[in-house]
Amino acid sequence: MKADEKDSFRTRIIEIRDRLIRCVIAASIGFAIAYYYSDKIFELMTLPLRQYLGPNGTFIYTGLTEMFFIYVKVGFFFGLAIAAPYIFYQIWAFASPGISRERKNYILLTVISCCALFMGGVFFGYFFVFPVIFQFLLSFANEHIIAYPSVKEYLSLALKLLIVFGIIFEVPVLVFFLSRIGLVSVHGFRRNRKYAILLAFIIGALIAPDVVSQFMIAIPFILLYEIGIIVAWLSGRK
Repeated sequence: MKADEKDSFRTRIIEIRDRLIRCVIAASIGFAIAYYYSDKIFELMTLPLRQYLGPNGTFIYTGLTEMFFIYVKVGFFFGLAIAAPYIFYQIWAFASPGISRERKNYILLTVISCCALFMGGVFFGYFFVFPVIFQFLLSFANEHIIAYPSVKEYLSLALKLLIVFGIIFEVPVLVFFLSRIGLVSVHGFRRNRKYAILLAFIIGALIAPDVVSQFMIAIPFILLYEIGIIVAWLSGRK
């Protein structure tokens, strides 16, 4: 390796180190902010369930340290969400010098679309799916059976569903990307539609605790799969 190549390699390694340090600092600041407001964030997260528990409804926790670790988990996830734009910027600033202008525009559009669709999936799950799921699950309570949800169980279920819906909403981008690089054709996606439908219900069965939740996961997946096929077909026309 020549001297100039060694210097260039060393410079890139130092740049990676510096940007990683900045990302860790940003994530730490995001965690500190999210942890400070973790009780408010958790209150907002439990709202879709609390509205069906009634005035006497409440959550419980059974371990002395459980709520502390709940708030730590809330701080971690939402801290990453706060720091995500800066972390993405650091990754982009490191990778962009070696990318052509045309590809930069393509990558930026893809990243923006992925972020927007992920957030759309999270909001869809929170505002539309959560009320239906929790109303159904609480419908089994009666004068002899009272629901006292555990905060640990609820947070685990809520985060898992929000992440799943965020990922599901990435399906159109995935279909578009695979068709653009030629790995799978639009015709291939259409031909394998039945397998996508089967996969949607398998994912719903593995994640959701009840039949209603399974359908609430599978149906958006199937619709977004069809949207992805249409987008890929339109973009591929010459």
